[in-house]
Amino acid sequence: MTSELALSQLHVTEVSWFDPDAEALREAMAREVGPRYSDRVSTADRAATNAVDSTSVFLTVVVYTAAGATDNREAVGHAALRWNGDDLELKRMFVTVEHRGTGVSTALLSAVEDAARKAGRPRLILQTGDRQPDAVRLYEKSGYSRIPIFSPYEILPFSNCFEKVFDQG
Repeated sequence: MTSELALSQLHVTEVSWFDPDAEALREAMAREVGPRYSDRVSTADRAATNAVDSTSVFLTVVVYTAAGATDNREAVGHAALRWNGDDLELKRMFVTVEHRGTGVSTALLSAVEDAARKAGRPRLILQTGDRQPDAVRLYEKSGYSRIPIFSPYEILPFSNCFEKVFDQG
């Protein structure tokens, strides 16, 4: 795979939270990110804080490479939106290692931001940890601003919380 993948080769698809590709990408994210924080909080506390109740999920999207038949496509990115009070919160944004820097994260952010706007939300919120500097850079570069830690992340003082406020016009 080349380091530059044309956006036209990326296909953002809305799927069920329980879609096998979505589940596989979330599992890959947990394997990669979980160990970064294992020295800070118990696995049980971290799991409880980061758990996503499937009934709160508003949208789940997967980015696929290649067009056409589903047996030729590869799932390379995942993002979900869940309700957190009156806000939509970005959850489980993940791009496979081989496809980072190829436009997948931009496609994911565009899809979830469009969905939040269409839902009439004035902003989109998210939380990421301090041991994910690439994610922090992406969000800052994409117009997100830091905000105070919001529920349920108070137990994770190393959280970086962000919002993107949408134009109301």
